[in-house]
Amino acid sequence: MTNAPPAVRIIVADDHHVVRTGFAALLDTQPDFTVVGTACDGTEAVRICRELSPDVVLMDVRMPVMDGIEATRQLAGSGPDGPRILILTTFDLDAYVYDALCAGASGFLLKDVTAERLFEGVRVVAAGEALLAPAVTRRLISEFTRLRPKPDALPSGALATLTPRETQVLRLVAEGLSNPEIAARLVVTEETVKTHVSRVLNKLGLRDRTQAVVTAYETGLVVPRSKEPD
Repeated sequence: MTNAPPAVRIIVADDHHVVRTGFAALLDTQPDFTVVGTACDGTEAVRICRELSPDVVLMDVRMPVMDGIEATRQLAGSGPDGPRILILTTFDLDAYVYDALCAGASGFLLKDVTAERLFEGVRVVAAGEALLAPAVTRRLISEFTRLRPKPDALPSGALATLTPRETQVLRLVAEGLSNPEIAARLVVTEETVKTHVSRVLNKLGLRDRTQAVVTAYETGLVVPRSKEPD
């Protein structure tokens, strides 16, 4: 008999008590989740994360003392062993969410998310995947890179380190395709796609697929459209 994998350790950071406790209680209903702490602002979130080493943080953006963007930046900058950050927001096309994704968040969830989508999102991110709701995330990144390109974006010349196939895979990732969809498009195995994605992330010094999407738009590999379809 094999032992069950360890529970996903979660911290919920939100300045509204009802939201914070509500998400924490909901997550604690799952046998594979353990909420190890909650925080009412970004400073407390960073402190608790460094003390308790969670796997995933549900992070509100607009909090007092230190907002979720700076907290995300500090936690994402702590290395590959740091927690995965899921941003909580009230609406999808939010400039703050774009800033948080650029700071190192792995994705975002709307605060009116269903319980099933919340559980799925936490599990996906805890497993090392990213880019929840790819169509929405892609639309958000496209919109805000079009409106206000970042001056400190990764130089487009960095893409020269990629092979033609790796560049192709990065473009498809940025278009919102999953690994199985990319494999079908390129007529290769899913394992081959995973290898290409891993090499892209390593060569460009990126944390995960969400960062790859941001980079693809900011370097001009994928050109933002004036309006992305839902």
